[in-house]
Amino acid sequence: MTDEQFAALRQHMILEIATHTALLGERIGRYNLDPRVMEVMGRVPRHQYVPVELQSYAYLNRPLPIGYDKTISQPFIVALMTDALKLRAEDVVLEIGTGLGYQAAILAELAGKVYSIEILDALGEEASKRLDRAGYANIELKIGNGYHGWPEHAPFDKLIVTAAPDLIPAPLIHQLKPGGRMVIPAGLPDSQQLILVEKNTDGRLSTKELLPVRFSQLEGAEL
Repeated sequence: MTDEQFAALRQHMILEIATHTALLGERIGRYNLDPRVMEVMGRVPRHQYVPVELQSYAYLNRPLPIGYDKTISQPFIVALMTDALKLRAEDVVLEIGTGLGYQAAILAELAGKVYSIEILDALGEEASKRLDRAGYANIELKIGNGYHGWPEHAPFDKLIVTAAPDLIPAPLIHQLKPGGRMVIPAGLPDSQQLILVEKNTDGRLSTKELLPVRFSQLEGAEL
């Protein structure tokens, strides 16, 4: 497919995200997502972050397999989670679960610095190649156990987790700055919720369930 064909599919994806948001507006508490998020979603080439044999499907509003029993999230979910972070240009963000790097690329367009952790060597190495090719200089990746965060660079303004623990990991709560926001799926496999966690300036937490979801389980609690 040509770049022009991919661009047209990407704009159709944006329309689907907008429609999905409007339909779920009462549940998620808003009927429109941040225009900056939508602009970035309409510009970052999702087809470059999926296996080559699936590139023609990259702009469907659905998750796709990326190997190793992992998936790239549905575009609507990527947009919703990014929107919920309320990213600022100076933010330092921690992402748990790099996959092939699509969410990291979206974050890097809106934040100052992105740290991303992937537990699977093969995925992390492939993500690094793809993000380097795209020219991102504000993303730092490592292979490791994301359950425990990245203490060397903590605290973080924002955290985003793309795999689901049963309970929100304490290390991630500790590494979130006062005034920060975390978006994370959590719960048992058949009853996960996408949760917004906010830490106020006194360090107290509030949580809000945004939507029922189904993510891969977060590995690492026992490691």
